[in-house]
Amino acid sequence: MDRLAMAGVLVALVAIVGGYAIEGGGISALFHFPAFVIVIGGSFGAVMLQTPSTYFVSGLKMFGQVWNKPKLDFYQTQKMISRWSDIARQKGFLALEDDLNTVEDPFIRKGLTYLIDGVDTDVIRHSLELDIELESDRQYRSARIYEALGGYSPTIGIIGAVLGLIQAMANIDDPSALGHGIATAFVATIYGVGGANLLFIPIAQKLQSQIDNEVLLKEMVIEGILFAANGENPQSIERRLEAYTRASV
Repeated sequence: MDRLAMAGVLVALVAIVGGYAIEGGGISALFHFPAFVIVIGGSFGAVMLQTPSTYFVSGLKMFGQVWNKPKLDFYQTQKMISRWSDIARQKGFLALEDDLNTVEDPFIRKGLTYLIDGVDTDVIRHSLELDIELESDRQYRSARIYEALGGYSPTIGIIGAVLGLIQAMANIDDPSALGHGIATAFVATIYGVGGANLLFIPIAQKLQSQIDNEVLLKEMVIEGILFAANGENPQSIERRLEAYTRASV
């Protein structure tokens, strides 16, 4: 679990709700189901309209990564490639076939297969870089649904505010109905702006940083495999790949 992400949400909520309570506000007034339906339902509806279903579903599935980030072990990958290079130098590339079944990551397995088959280095680079480009593009498009939610929710919040004021004006002679409409107006605005800046936009940025980190690992794999294909010294490969490990997050 990503404790920093969880702590960030809690700190933001406690700061805002706590500050409101310190000023004498009633916390229960912040819970308003009609305003929630207007803002969240309207925002998701707009995003569903603009997003292809494949990317929308994929983006929803990525929500869990915000709290449980993918495990990307740069150090172990660096050591693994260095070991492959050592085996290849001593026994040849075909000796790496035993390692092929132990590799779970399909991208790394594909690179190792190219290495074993003696594929030209230019072909290896082009093929693997194309895989990175296409996969990262798919992931970025999926993650952008949260960025879109962050863009739409403040505007939908304003729509909710206007609807609440319409209700208030329509019942101006009824104090209880008037207060209910005004509450909807202000709470909808809070939900829209708060949801965008405390949840949707941070989630989008978090997912994009995770995708960047995954791309960095794959780039390290490409360089390591090309180094091994060129018969470079395993210790030299390991030292040159350390830069990727230091740049990882």
